Amino acid sequence: MEFILIGLILIFVITYRNSSGEGVYKFVKDQAHVVYDQYAPYSYKAMREKIKELGLEYSTRQYTIQIALFAGVAAVIGYLYFYNLIVVIVYAIIAVSTIPYLTYLRCKRQYSEFIFEQIQVYTTNTIMEFNTTQSFIKALEGVVESGVLEEPVLSDVKTMIALSYEKGDVSDSINYMNSKYPYYMVKNMHQLFLQVTKEGAKNTEETLDNMLNDIDILVECLYRDISDRKQFHKQFLLFGLVLYSLIMLIQLILGVDSYIEMLDNIFMKILVHFVVFINSYFLLKGEKYYNENVGAE
Repeated sequence: MEFILIGLILIFVITYRNSSGEGVYKFVKDQAHVVYDQYAPYSYKAMREKIKELGLEYSTRQYTIQIALFAGVAAVIGYLYFYNLIVVIVYAIIAVSTIPYLTYLRCKRQYSEFIFEQIQVYTTNTIMEFNTTQSFIKALEGVVESGVLEEPVLSDVKTMIALSYEKGDVSDSINYMNSKYPYYMVKNMHQLFLQVTKEGAKNTEETLDNMLNDIDILVECLYRDISDRKQFHKQFLLFGLVLYSLIMLIQLILGVDSYIEMLDNIFMKILVHFVVFINSYFLLKGEKYYNENVGAE
């Protein structure tokens, strides 16, 4: 373990010495951008850019605090569990290395919330425009011209309009939008408009009003779910930290000296590492659950 850590430090020092002499923070940041641009999936890059545009991206100060917090908590856990400086350093590095994954999860959640809000705006305004124009295409054009939509939903609605004029039919444009945004409220609205267009259905005003009410209820349920998730998230993190602190109870029962002596046994050391791993995996799974499936119906 010691040789691996020394090797990583040497690689960093040699690479840094060969750089143009910029500050350590700028050097690390530039190297991270190189790796990110090379390996990050396009979808994530698009999401990240949108989150930055919305002003939801963490600032440098917030990321610095997050790094310091993760490294500090991991160092304390490593020390309380093993009383070994090398383990403390390795645990701190591993903890900080999870930040990009957590950033990805947070970005995905924020982007999902934004898209859901845009879809709600799209469906609500399309229905209101249709009540006025009695034409699906004219309703879409009215929504685009109103300026209530943002990218990428705005471009997708423009694509729908172009497909409708190109094919002379709304089926392809509806299939396109349904595949991009497979929400029930989108599919139900499109199905109704498809029936109106194909079958010439009359007196749809009551049906559309009911659909607007259903959308309002759905959105209300979503925001209640977001609030409940936030409350759960706070309690979950607290519970996770309590799990880590149980080692203090064990040491109180056995005595610190007896606990350290117990760690001399390689199997016990592996077992303690495994306990830390299980707790950490539990926390990461909870973070994944908290940040996923937002806007799902």
